[in-house]
Amino acid sequence: MKVFLLKDVEKVGMAGEIVKVSDGFATNFIFPRKLGVQVTAENEASFKNKIRSIENRKEAVATATSMLAEKIKGLKLTLKKKIHVEDNKQTAKLYGSVNPSEVVDLLAGQGVTVAKNQVIFDKTIKETGSYEITIKLSSKLQPKLALKVVGLEQ
Repeated sequence: MKVFLLKDVEKVGMAGEIVKVSDGFATNFIFPRKLGVQVTAENEASFKNKIRSIENRKEAVATATSMLAEKIKGLKLTLKKKIHVEDNKQTAKLYGSVNPSEVVDLLAGQGVTVAKNQVIFDKTIKETGSYEITIKLSSKLQPKLALKVVGLEQ
């Protein structure tokens, strides 16, 4: 079945595309969630016109997103957290782990606005040190930034 996507669907397609999916997937997932509409022979021409206008908008968004990605790539952020130093260890343990909202706040201080769900950690950060964090701007644009976690002076 051909479906015109109204919103991005992970591993299927982006908003504004006409994709071919199985009938069951369309009727049980895409249509109930209003992620897309069925393409028929009658309405296919109107959807193709919509695709052209969406592509123009996508180009503008893509350039803005790529500029944001370039800005994020060069960032080196420092986060101060309370720590507990053990006698025989080189690294200090944090009182709690680093969460995405702390990274979002640091980015906001640099003039970059992202949502909490766009911040991706490779593993949980529970010690001081340097880490690489991914910011998922789109399925293809995922710049990484450097985060240094240091102890808070008490």
